[in-house]
Amino acid sequence: MASEREIRDAEVADSYFHRTMRVLRARGLEDIPVHAEVTYKTSDPEEWFVVAGLDEIAALFEEVEGVEARAVPEGTICRPNEPVLTLSGPYGAFGEHETAILGFLCQASGVATGAARCRLAAGEKPVVSFGARRMHPAIAPMIERAAYLGGCDSVAVDVATRRFGLPATGTLPHALALILGSTAEAARAFDEVIEEDAPRTILIDTFDDEKFGALIAARAIPDSIYAVRLDTPGNRRGDFLDLMREVRWELDRHGYSHVKIFASGGIDVEYILYLAPVCDAYGVGGAIADAPMIDYSLDIVEVNGEDRSKRGKRGGRKRLLTLETGERRVVPADSPVPPGANDLHRPLQEAVTQDISALRTRVLDQLATGVFGL
Repeated sequence: MASEREIRDAEVADSYFHRTMRVLRARGLEDIPVHAEVTYKTSDPEEWFVVAGLDEIAALFEEVEGVEARAVPEGTICRPNEPVLTLSGPYGAFGEHETAILGFLCQASGVATGAARCRLAAGEKPVVSFGARRMHPAIAPMIERAAYLGGCDSVAVDVATRRFGLPATGTLPHALALILGSTAEAARAFDEVIEEDAPRTILIDTFDDEKFGALIAARAIPDSIYAVRLDTPGNRRGDFLDLMREVRWELDRHGYSHVKIFASGGIDVEYILYLAPVCDAYGVGGAIADAPMIDYSLDIVEVNGEDRSKRGKRGGRKRLLTLETGERRVVPADSPVPPGANDLHRPLQEAVTQDISALRTRVLDQLATGVFGL
């Protein structure tokens, strides 16, 4: 694993950035002023994504001098060709950090976007981040932070809940039922030992058919059970929705209509939509933690005060404006600003906040406008 110091010292950079700096130093151009922008370009102009990862870039730039960094507020939902981060200053001050900058942004934004899409699909129903175990454990805090920022209601990894103050969740694993020998004993033991504010969501498919497992769990702790969790393997599910309807029927007719149904295991946007008629909450793993990264690029658009950009890119410095109508518009930096319009960019340190709940609220408010669809 790369250490924080190795990242700050640009030792994680692609080798061609190091070689570029050797060439520029040989020509005396290491301090040539440039303006660069980070954008996402795709053939679908309606595609959207949640910007996340700016917090780590801000931390990196605490040791980078002479560079003006501006960004959209973290948690902003953007579309292709909208500059999310701009950098102005001597190229040598930040050029070798391009690898880290894009790495911070691409993966965290992908996780946050995956969470936001699940949030849209689930509506008001809880979505829990279950995916940290699918990725390298060193980045578990980043995954959980981005998942919560993107709209998850809670996360599963303790280090993230402690570090960021995120709401924690935790049902019980198959391991507890296997070791104790039955679903009923696992439910009773959990209920006896774990603090009362932890919801009693009992995993029911370790040994039993789901409809019988649900009743076993409910009868074991009838006064405290909150939900039953179905983590049924794909080769045993058949029609998962029909299986849930069967569980719901049995719970209701035996007086447990208050017990909710929680689904996990391979859950994604399509599954959330499919299970919506019966399911009450979702634990989502790989569809969030391993969501497709947002393929940003960092491009120079000005060198030593002169417009200069590679083909296929929009040249020159730009502003990202929000109009009075709420519409976004990318304009050349020297063009007049329409009345009532606001520049969405602000200094990088102002674009991030330690209040993760405020970032999540920002995302949810944007999703609630109905502008962003599945």
